[in-house]
Amino acid sequence: MKQILKITFFLGAILFPLFSSAQDNQTNNATISGKVLDAKTSEALIGATVTIKGTTNGSVTDSNGEFSLITAQKIPFTLIVSYVGYVKKEVLISGSGTEIRLDLNNTQLDDVVISSRRRQESAQEVPIPISVISGTRAEDAGAFNVNRLKELVPTVQLYASNARNTTLNIRGLGSTFGLTNDGVDPGVGFYVDGVYYARPAATALDFIDIERVEVLRGPQGTLFGKNTTAGAFNITTRAPTFTPGANVEVSYGNLGFIQAKASLTGPISKKLAARVSFTGTQRNGTFFNLHTQLPINDINNIGVRGQILYTPSENVNITVIGDVSDQKPNGYGWPVAGVVTTKRAAYRQFNAIIADLGYTLPYKSAFERKVDLDTPSKADNRLGGVSVNADIKLGKGTLTSTSAWRFWKWTPLNDRDYIGLPVFTISSGNSAHDQWSQEIRYSGKISPKLSGVVGVFGLWQDLKSDPVQTEEAGSAQWRFAQSSTSALWKTPGLFDNFGIRTTNRIKSTSLAVFAQADWVVTDKLHVLPGIRYNYDKKVVDYKRETYGGLQTTDPALIALKNGVYTNQAFNTDYSEGNFSGQLSLQYKASTNLNAYATYSIGYKPIGVNVGGLPTANGQNLIDLAKVKPEYVDHKEFGIKTKPSANSVLNLTVYRSDIKDYQTQVQTPEPGVNRGYLANAEKVRVQGAELDGNIRLKHFTFNAAVAYTDGKYVRFANAPVPLEEVGGAQAFKDVSGGRLPGISKWSGSVGGEVVVKGSLISLKGNYFFAVDEFLRSEFSSSPSPSQYLNIGGYGLTNARLGFRASNGLSIYVWGRNIFNKNYYEQLLAAPGSYGQYAGIVGDQRTYGVTVRFTY
Repeated sequence: MKQILKITFFLGAILFPLFSSAQDNQTNNATISGKVLDAKTSEALIGATVTIKGTTNGSVTDSNGEFSLITAQKIPFTLIVSYVGYVKKEVLISGSGTEIRLDLNNTQLDDVVISSRRRQESAQEVPIPISVISGTRAEDAGAFNVNRLKELVPTVQLYASNARNTTLNIRGLGSTFGLTNDGVDPGVGFYVDGVYYARPAATALDFIDIERVEVLRGPQGTLFGKNTTAGAFNITTRAPTFTPGANVEVSYGNLGFIQAKASLTGPISKKLAARVSFTGTQRNGTFFNLHTQLPINDINNIGVRGQILYTPSENVNITVIGDVSDQKPNGYGWPVAGVVTTKRAAYRQFNAIIADLGYTLPYKSAFERKVDLDTPSKADNRLGGVSVNADIKLGKGTLTSTSAWRFWKWTPLNDRDYIGLPVFTISSGNSAHDQWSQEIRYSGKISPKLSGVVGVFGLWQDLKSDPVQTEEAGSAQWRFAQSSTSALWKTPGLFDNFGIRTTNRIKSTSLAVFAQADWVVTDKLHVLPGIRYNYDKKVVDYKRETYGGLQTTDPALIALKNGVYTNQAFNTDYSEGNFSGQLSLQYKASTNLNAYATYSIGYKPIGVNVGGLPTANGQNLIDLAKVKPEYVDHKEFGIKTKPSANSVLNLTVYRSDIKDYQTQVQTPEPGVNRGYLANAEKVRVQGAELDGNIRLKHFTFNAAVAYTDGKYVRFANAPVPLEEVGGAQAFKDVSGGRLPGISKWSGSVGGEVVVKGSLISLKGNYFFAVDEFLRSEFSSSPSPSQYLNIGGYGLTNARLGFRASNGLSIYVWGRNIFNKNYYEQLLAAPGSYGQYAGIVGDQRTYGVTVRFTY
């Protein structure tokens, strides 16, 4: 807490005077002043934004509603004036002393401007199903990371047992469900300020000074550098400005929650501006570890982002961005949520095993929020990088170059058996990752009827163990591994400290050329073809060696040890290229009706296995080291409408057919860490999405509902579910079964009431807002299981507060206010002994937030 507050005040005390003095020292030609008033009451509007059109030069009105601009612009020029709750206005200025009057915006929705197609345009004009969450709305709703953002966008699914093991999907597609295998690339692109973040762990970090989040649904490979067969997150942060500004926010809540955010921006010189942003979040653990008598599953995050904007001319903008984020929670621990009776012999069932070892679970339900873990837990997650983005206006378009380097360092320690016995005592998959990316694209008009984007993209990754990954068994492992009644299993010390040390490395190359055009056939009919060529290569070195346990030459005892861990090594060099593309037809019947249809084909890149390979007859199944690329055949139809000036209503229907679907396969072999990757022959996901919002005089309302039907069309060689482990077959035909992680129905609904008023001597608006997120039952097992299903649930969040016209806001908030007990995920323990863990959602939390914007 003290560390967070010190950094916040340090940034304010040191940097803000620098920005302010730099502004004062600029030499410009003219000073323009004026006043902004309410058109009806003539009341001065305090904190209205006034910007010179076509520039970043602007100001805000003071306590008298007055503003002053120092500029080199020649008179006359146009000002853009905006104020929350009022209609934005453009005013031609011919001198000082101008009085500008704004009309209340009680009945019109603000236009949502996006950049997903590499140009600024209205979200309602784009022939893409897209959800846009402004940074302010995300902050108000407490959605400070992607996991919380999913409650506002029902087509997004995110599952995480820790930062590394994160699954980010859109419409149920994108990443393998369950535990992450480093050898597969995500199908959902995650971009921040144009930079692709390759590792799923990036989605676990706190947002830093976000302007907006655009969630694009469906394949987007002809618009973005990396393959995005399921969709993309396009995140834009707040840019540096030449007008000094600051934002400070502090939140306090139960469970010791404290979050501080600060952002400072302003000029350094006439052509240089900077922005520095900070976020820090701390919270006590939501579970209590009975074994260590310490809380667990806490939050300890910190992040800093700095930007420099250089504008050598009105046609060139160069932005240099550096950031680093660090998470050091007291681990991630999960309780046993249930026990399944498998088809193994009675003595091999979980309850019989722990009874023989004299152990009893010290809690009856996962919702007691207790765990019993004998291994200390940690999950240090560190990411950061540097990028340089140059936008150069050429002709009727913009040439953009984005160069970036990013790193990821992961240092975990987990208790993989979920109980207080020394079964798997160490699970530490330390990893280090470096990525280098370069994208060059041109976006603009070629002729009055033809525009588009063309680009090239390169991504190079180096992901390796850091320096070694360790798995180790303990003294209780013998009873869990026991597969016969032989007395040899009881040999003293046979499995004590028996483990594997693994070194692995994946060097990946991804190169692409992509283009998309927008051909205006008539004023109403547009044709949008797109094409992409992609080349992917992965070079893998994998080696693991056993250590520890009883040192013996007895073949019978060695065979028992090999049943748990064996030496394994392989090398793989795998590459493939492919063409993909799309064709969209867009019909703009009127300014209030926009219909489109899209057909696209795409490929998710090749994969490789680096978590260990399964064995057959004592031999490694080397053929499973390579995973074929997914082929996606996608069809979509959408209608975007504005039934009135104060409402929006959009409908999308779609179907995706996927061949060689990349899926995570669980196996009873403990030595196959996190399972392994395989291809299901064919998968189908289809559905419909309806979303809309309306604005009335004092009330805004938004809602979204999604129907998603995902199933294995053909998967003849899937692993058996947990309850069938030990049966006659090790694999099963699950064709027709549902895909994991997908609720058939999900939705969100929210509303906010705003009423004018005063707090002490401050004028502004009181507000009350409620957000509800609902989803139906879903499977939590890659192979459909009758036990690993999670029931549907609803979560209610609310906030009540006051926004003053001088930039001060204060409000109280509550999340999961009805204290709903629910699971986010269920995970079978390694070895498939019958127990499975529950990843439990947060209980009710509440607090207060104070925010000031200058």
